[in-house]
Amino acid sequence: MAEKIIPKKIPMREQSPEKRKKNFNEVPLGYTEEEAINEALRCLQCKNATCITGCPVEIDIPGFILKIAEGDFKDSVRIMKDKNILPAICGRVCPQEDQCELVCVLAKKFEPVAIGRLERFIADWESTQEEIAIPEIPPPTGKRVAVVGSGPGGLTVAGDLIKIGHEVVIYEALHKPGGVLIYGIPEFRIPKNIVEREVNYLLKLGVKLVTSFIVGKTKTLDELLEEFYAIYLGTGAGLPWFMNIPGENYKGIYSANEYLTRSNLMKAYLFPEYDTPIVRGKKVAVIGGGNVAMDSARTALRLGADEVKIIYRRSEKEMPARIEEIERAKEEGIIFEILTLPVGYYADADGWVKEMECIRMKLGEIDSSGRRRPLPIEGSNFVTPVDTVVVAIGQSPNPLIPQVTPDLKIGKWGNIEVEPDTGKTSKKGVWAGGDVVRGGATVILAMGDGRVAANSINEYLKTEVW
Repeated sequence: MAEKIIPKKIPMREQSPEKRKKNFNEVPLGYTEEEAINEALRCLQCKNATCITGCPVEIDIPGFILKIAEGDFKDSVRIMKDKNILPAICGRVCPQEDQCELVCVLAKKFEPVAIGRLERFIADWESTQEEIAIPEIPPPTGKRVAVVGSGPGGLTVAGDLIKIGHEVVIYEALHKPGGVLIYGIPEFRIPKNIVEREVNYLLKLGVKLVTSFIVGKTKTLDELLEEFYAIYLGTGAGLPWFMNIPGENYKGIYSANEYLTRSNLMKAYLFPEYDTPIVRGKKVAVIGGGNVAMDSARTALRLGADEVKIIYRRSEKEMPARIEEIERAKEEGIIFEILTLPVGYYADADGWVKEMECIRMKLGEIDSSGRRRPLPIEGSNFVTPVDTVVVAIGQSPNPLIPQVTPDLKIGKWGNIEVEPDTGKTSKKGVWAGGDVVRGGATVILAMGDGRVAANSINEYLKTEVW
C-alpha cells in the first residue's frame, strides 16, 4: 500500500530500564493511532498471505491491518475477533517472530510488519470505547459443554462454542479465571485488568464461570459427563520440575510456579496490603533459560534484589526464551551465567540457602532436542553466594484428573494423549489441548488447540458420532 516501503518497524515506546525495574507496570507503552496507521501502511496486502498460515488460529491478518491503515478501527476489531477473542493478550505475549512475522513477505528484504504490536493496538483501542460490540448469538442448541480450566485454550473453546449457540460452563480451580495468564505471567508483561477484560467479554457472550472448583476432587470427569454432552480439558502444566540435587529442599528455594503464583495471582509483591508473603532475596539465582525464567528473574529484580543471575546450562543461542525478553532482562541488569549447571546447595544453621555450587559446561553434539548437548567440564566446580533460588526448568501436567480417570490415556510425562487433528482423548466425550497435552508451550499454541477441539466438539454435538 505504501508508495515507499519503510524498512524497519515503527518503534514502540517503553519505560526506561532504570525506571521499569523498580515497578510492576507494563514495559511497552503501545502505539499511538498515528504510529499504528503508519505501521499498518507497511503491509503489502499480499494475495497469498503467508502470515495467515503462520498463525495457529488463522487470523485474517491483512484484513485487520488494512482496516487500521484506513483508520477504521472498529471494523479491524470485528475482523480480529472473528478468529481471536484474546487479542490484547496475544498482542503482548505471542512469539510472532516465530510465527506470523517469520513468514511475512516483507521480511525477505526488510523487517516484517509488526503484527503483534498492531494486534495489541486494536485491542487496546477497543477498551477505550464506551461500548464493546457483542456479536449476535444464535438460538440455543440445547447442548451443554464443560470447559475445565480458564487459560487461553479453554477461553478459546468457550468463545468458539458459545458463538455457535451451545451452552458453555468454565470450571476453574483457582479463585480467579485466566490460568497461566493470571498466575504465571507477570503484571509487567500482561496487566491483570487486561485478562479480566478479555474474560468479561466472554461472560457477556453468555459463558458461565465457576471458580474454586477442582475437577477430580469437587467432581470427577465421569460425574461431569452425566451433566454435559462434551468436556474440554485445558488444565495446563502446573506440576513443576526440580533437578533433584543435594540441598534442593532448603528454605529459600522455590519452583517458578510457586514464586510467580505468589507474586502475580496472590499479589505478594504488595505485602502486607495483600497477606501473601514472599521472600525478597538480595542475591537471587534463577535456573533455566525460557520465558518463565526471564519472568522470574525480572520479578526478583522488582522485589528488590541487588543481584539476579540467570543460570543456564547451554549457550545463549540455545535459550528458548523470546529474544525480546532476553534483551529486556539484560537491559535491566540481570546477569547471564551461561554454560553453567547447579550441582548442589548449602544452607545456614536455620536451613536457609546461602550458597550454590555449580559446574561449567561445554557444548557437544546435537541431541534429540535439535540443540547441542551440554557436557560438564571436569574440575570446573565453583561456589557462589545466593539467598533465593527459583527453579524454572519446566513443568508437567497435574496428575489429579488422570489419577481418578483410569480410561484417560496419558503419555510418559503425564501429558494427556489426543488425536492431533481433533483434540479427542481416549475417553468418549472428552477433548484436551494446550499445556496439558504439549507440556509447557505458548499461549497461541494453546489457543490453536482450542480452536481445533471446538470444531471437533461442534461436529460431535451435531452428529453424535465419536
